[in-house]
Amino acid sequence: MQKAVSKLYHIPFWLAYHYLWWVVAMGNPWKAAHSILFSPYAVKFAFYVVLQAVAVYFNLYYLIPKFLEKGRLKPYIAYLGITLLGTALTIVSGYYVSAWLAHQSVEALFGRDTNCFFYFFGEAMPSTLASTTLAMSIKLTKNWISTERRKQLLEKEKLETELRFLKYQFNPRFLFNSINSIFFLIHKNPDAASSSLAKFSELLRHHLYECNDELVPLGKEITYLHNFIALEKLRQNTSVTVTTDIPDELPPDAGIAPFILMTFIENAFKHVSKDHDRANRIGIRLQMEENILEFEVANSTSPQATRQALHYGGIGLKNVQRRLDLIYPGRHKLVIRHHNGVFQVNLHLTLVSQAMLSADQVALQ
Repeated sequence: MQKAVSKLYHIPFWLAYHYLWWVVAMGNPWKAAHSILFSPYAVKFAFYVVLQAVAVYFNLYYLIPKFLEKGRLKPYIAYLGITLLGTALTIVSGYYVSAWLAHQSVEALFGRDTNCFFYFFGEAMPSTLASTTLAMSIKLTKNWISTERRKQLLEKEKLETELRFLKYQFNPRFLFNSINSIFFLIHKNPDAASSSLAKFSELLRHHLYECNDELVPLGKEITYLHNFIALEKLRQNTSVTVTTDIPDELPPDAGIAPFILMTFIENAFKHVSKDHDRANRIGIRLQMEENILEFEVANSTSPQATRQALHYGGIGLKNVQRRLDLIYPGRHKLVIRHHNGVFQVNLHLTLVSQAMLSADQVALQ
């Protein structure tokens, strides 16, 4: 019952649809309206409107779900043909009812001499076929649009789930590494361990409270990197030299996906060469020009460390590559290379301001 009531708004559509057909046939909208409202043709008009609507809904809500959607094409075509034929024949009877109510002969009322039945059927059948085809087109188009929207929502949900998985796949690994670093310092240098514990608390706060948004302020992410670098430098041996070139002034509104840069720095510290007979170096450089970020991390390496870094990338580097593809499609360039004992990562990234992201999210809502 509720479904039937919800379709009452279709009545004006069918009235307008058939009225336009009469306007086309008569060539005059006023004449068509007068013919419908104040002549015996009103009965014929009612037969067209009501019976074609019944045929359309019978097709849409019974024949299509029961036969066509289940792949039963032949029965569907057969029953649809019977429906169209029966509807057209019933509409033809409307001509005779109109003449009967007007107390005229069919030939006199409709201006026909002979073969009235076939003439009426020749009008009713194409009209019924046209209305059924129109309704099916509208219904199928609505279904297609609805399906596409569902697909987009599912794809968006899938990407968001994958991004959350990729991000949290990274976090526990980093936290365990940081705890191991502090444990190492407790035995080596208690004062340094106390300092590193304070930095670790800042890192943990960033993990738990400040990195849950799609974008975080670039300044906060850089502060996070500084804390991590300082923590790692405390536990590195004196043969590792760490240099950083990161500007103090950064665009205040620039936002970046959390932990994008972190993976490359962590890899550098984990896989830097530890040879005592050579200079072991880690270089970190960041530049900003308008909304373009250039980021470079390079570390000296040994053949074994390089193999470990590439294998480790199965979780780390491949993780961040996937996140870049999802978050910055067409707006990033990542180059990873190894040459002359140096493992180097270069990232070119086009950032989006947090204000622009907020405006886009409001527009989508």
